Amino acid sequence: MGSKIDYKKELKELYLASSKACSITTVPAMNFLMIDGRGNPNNSLEFQNAVEALFSVAYTLKFMIKKIANIDYGVMPLEGLWWCDDMEQFSIENKDIWKWTLMIMQPSHITRELFSEAAEKVSKEKGLVAVDKVNFGTYEEGKAAQILHIGPFSGEGPTVAKLHTFISDNQYQMNGKHHEIYLSDTRRGKPENWKTIIRQPIA
Repeated sequence: MGSKIDYKKELKELYLASSKACSITTVPAMNFLMIDGRGNPNNSLEFQNAVEALFSVAYTLKFMIKKIANIDYGVMPLEGLWWCDDMEQFSIENKDIWKWTLMIMQPSHITRELFSEAAEKVSKEKGLVAVDKVNFGTYEEGKAAQILHIGPFSGEGPTVAKLHTFISDNQYQMNGKHHEIYLSDTRRGKPENWKTIIRQPIA
């Protein structure tokens, strides 16, 4: 039996960030399970259904690969891309106009065929409403600035502002969607200890 692969450690420049200082990294093309939606995540059933569907497919794929290829790995954290039609209007205070893509990174040995098989299995066995909306695709972010936020999501404002200031101070422009990577299990940990990487693509 092989040892369990920890992709967060293998890709530490992407999944580890400092809470004290902003940094710049280059994010390569990677495969993700993805699902699109819109509206305030705090009171949206669509958002909850999307999270449930993504993790169900992600864990089904993990167990399929373990069985087929004897490869074991930890399922990657939930990530979210956030934006609105007019980014001038994008603010933490007005989440009702937000659009989002939720994602979970997939190791290179996960294929589109395996994804289709896993999604069908989840659909048959669990009947989750959002499974049909889950896609498998590549996302390439390129150069991005990031920082770690520690605390509840509602307190992200100053961390986001710090990142945006860092970007302009270094003569970059924001280029793409606000990106968050949720490193903590919010059902278990205390909100003051939650860890979220805040990332912003730059040009």
